[in-house]
Amino acid sequence: MLVSGEHPRDVDPTAEARALASAWWEVEALPAGLTRHAALVSLLIRTGEWAQGVLDAEQVAHGGEDGDTPVARACEAALLALGHAVVASWTGGFHVDLARVGSALESLGGLALPSRVRCKVPRGHASLGLYPEGYLESARALPAEGGPWRVLGIRGIGTGLAGVVAAALDARALCFVRPRGHPYRRTLSLSPERTARLVEEAREGYRFVVVDEGPGRSGSSFGAVADFLEARGVPPASTWFLSGHSGALGPRAQPRQRERWRQAQRRGVDFESLMVTPTEPAHALAGWVEDLTGKATAPLEDVGAGAWRHLLGGVPEEAWPAVHSWRERRKYLLRAGGRPWLLKFAGLGAYGARAYLQTRVLADAGFGVPVAGLKHGFLVQPWLEEARPLSFVGHAVDRWELVARVGAYLGFRSRHFGRVEDGCGASTRELWEMARYNTEAALGRQVAQALHVWMPRLGALERMVRRTVTDNRMHAWEWLVLPGGRLLKADAVDHHRGTDLVGCQDLAWDLAGAAVELSLDDAEVAALCAVVERHKGRLPPLELLRFHRQAYLAFQLGDHVLAAESHDAEAPEEATRLRRAAARYAELLRRELAPARRPFASGGASAQLS
Repeated sequence: MLVSGEHPRDVDPTAEARALASAWWEVEALPAGLTRHAALVSLLIRTGEWAQGVLDAEQVAHGGEDGDTPVARACEAALLALGHAVVASWTGGFHVDLARVGSALESLGGLALPSRVRCKVPRGHASLGLYPEGYLESARALPAEGGPWRVLGIRGIGTGLAGVVAAALDARALCFVRPRGHPYRRTLSLSPERTARLVEEAREGYRFVVVDEGPGRSGSSFGAVADFLEARGVPPASTWFLSGHSGALGPRAQPRQRERWRQAQRRGVDFESLMVTPTEPAHALAGWVEDLTGKATAPLEDVGAGAWRHLLGGVPEEAWPAVHSWRERRKYLLRAGGRPWLLKFAGLGAYGARAYLQTRVLADAGFGVPVAGLKHGFLVQPWLEEARPLSFVGHAVDRWELVARVGAYLGFRSRHFGRVEDGCGASTRELWEMARYNTEAALGRQVAQALHVWMPRLGALERMVRRTVTDNRMHAWEWLVLPGGRLLKADAVDHHRGTDLVGCQDLAWDLAGAAVELSLDDAEVAALCAVVERHKGRLPPLELLRFHRQAYLAFQLGDHVLAAESHDAEAPEEATRLRRAAARYAELLRRELAPARRPFASGGASAQLS
């Protein structure tokens, strides 16, 4: 199944290098405290993104090899300086001297750089609640006895993380690498000079630390670095792996890699001990938000990974919606100040700031849950105990009021969040290729053949697209019903920048999602489109609406099938729910692609979506 994707942004690296130096001045001017520390971490992440783009471009220019070049050394020096600053801030009560950071960042603007590079979103920082401070603590727990450390950061997210790890280990030897090739069978290539240096360090008794986010479905990036080191005489006992979790490799891992990972010396990030129950009070998440919520009256309660469903009083487990537990954002319930609060990870740095602003806009317009503030990646919102998900109380909601509310919401966000540049989401061709592949894998080639009618129209469809910040999560349980029947949209600002290939799309994607997830009939779909047109002023062409419905169903089908596969071993009940949901999408898609359905219906919006 095809569901994953990346949405890199094109950057002028010289201009961005100057902007990084300017951002340092802004951080320097802040008073000591959590806000300054969060801004420093944001600068680390932004610099890591920049270095990833620059070094990837250099790797391509050098025939796929990572080398020991002036640009590489400057990137390593800048991120090592930032790593030392983050370590000093975290371990020193958020007080730190940033002079060394400033000089390192200022040197980046004088490098000979290409005109454009492609910087990728560090998903762990943007979506998965992966904090550099977690790697700092993992590094400090490594054995002190032994030879010096060489830190290998896997680009992209490993770029910034490696700087923090190297600083925590007081390591001077730091380099960034990019395994390439098939996602499940990656390999690593270094220049002869850099390879010789690693071999010499191994002979001198160095220990090696490999730093990255995963491991994911195959663990092939970690495996590629391990293969490279072992092939050049580095014994497994000299290599450590610092990763985002301490679990096993995913279902696509090769047996050899899986066995190596099982025996490897490794440490995963333990978020609970990092910020929920830390030994240092200044690191406690509950303490960070006291000025917004009041003093906590009970320990934080983890409601992520689907645990929020336990709070739906009276709803039996068999009626729970399926969740991708390993992909849900971190969420905690905090009881403080006489009421419950939701602390939800929204993203570090600019990612969290953007989510906070969008949440404020929706709340102020009456469409979303109110928000009290943002604290180092976590949104602080009241927990609405009186609210119930639409999926459980939908019978009590007037269908026409539902259609009017959903239409007004989609029209508002499409108008106020504005258009975004191309490249922020999957192209029409990418959506079509995904739909064709997933449909064939699940329903067979004969059913998938119906999607070929779109092939000569892909260029025309792409020209119809007006890409915006779509919701991408129109499921019924994401709509909260308040006493009296008022509807609020929850979880509304994250999914366009998730870990999947969809990204920002035309409004047609959310219209298709609403029709599918809210089970709208012909008349309701027609009314929804009319409301959206009234609030937004422009309705997507009917042809585009129909195409997006088919792509939406194929994406959800593939997404739920893969999620079920990943839950089979550790959460079979969740896997069952996910397969049940996948079967629903499969049946809807089969009906949609049946020969009796016409690809270009002319009977209005309802004929396109219902």
